[in-house]
Amino acid sequence: MDLNLLRVLDALLQENSVTRAAERLGTSPAAVSRTLARLRRAVGDPLLVRAGQGMVPTPRALELRDEVAALLRGCDNVLRPGAGFDAVHLQRTFTVQATDLTLVGLAGTLIERIHKESPHVDVVFLPEAVEGGPALRQGWVDVELGVLGTLDPEVHTQPLTRMTLVGVARSGHPLFDGRIDARRFAAADHIGISRHGRRLGPIDTALAERGLHRRIAVVVPSHTSAMILARDTDLVTLTLADWLPDTVQALGLRTFPLPLDLPPIEFGMAWHPRNSADPGHRWFREHLAGVVRGGGA
Repeated sequence: MDLNLLRVLDALLQENSVTRAAERLGTSPAAVSRTLARLRRAVGDPLLVRAGQGMVPTPRALELRDEVAALLRGCDNVLRPGAGFDAVHLQRTFTVQATDLTLVGLAGTLIERIHKESPHVDVVFLPEAVEGGPALRQGWVDVELGVLGTLDPEVHTQPLTRMTLVGVARSGHPLFDGRIDARRFAAADHIGISRHGRRLGPIDTALAERGLHRRIAVVVPSHTSAMILARDTDLVTLTLADWLPDTVQALGLRTFPLPLDLPPIEFGMAWHPRNSADPGHRWFREHLAGVVRGGGA
């Protein structure tokens, strides 16, 4: 049945008047009279009958009045935006795709923060094994976090912060014996970081513009392994400025500004639009964004 028929029926049964029902619905008495005729045929009952100057409901109409009102309330609850979200009752697992460096810097703070509001929420971190949109589109990943690459066109994104790359080496590295310029930086042996074994990147392009070239002595798949390798060798690698300073110090490492003109790294998050209006997903994204903007722990 047309939902509008139920709305007209509800107004008629509440007002016992075609005119007042029309005023309530914001339409004309003629339109309500035509709908009342349709309702009488559908129900097989006159519903409202003339009694002097007014109208009174039939026994069948009285039976229907509360039922129709309840049906309409149910329909309105289905169609209205979600309301009354309470994080404390949320029981859900969110999956985040991120690099290991991002994970180490954010996971502890994120978990502590969300568990204060929602103790039953769990988080699964996945490596960047499935690039970009497909994982979001298929629902394998709730949020992609980091430097966003090629994404499916429907995917929603939100920029979060800009980060600067710095060099990192063991505290006793010979580089720290003098000013670190582009030539001395290029002369050091480097650790490349790439899950796909790529050796060249923006650093090499910037060096080439100065007529310089660096040696990538080894390529590793993660920032964590690169930092541990830098701790134990005279190899130089990269990390994010002001990210995990206690960890850098605990590993016996030291950072230094790159002697190159490089743009900052754009850091953001992406999610599939089917989750945009979901209150739980939105709550999780807000916490994730807040932790990222607060910087590494």
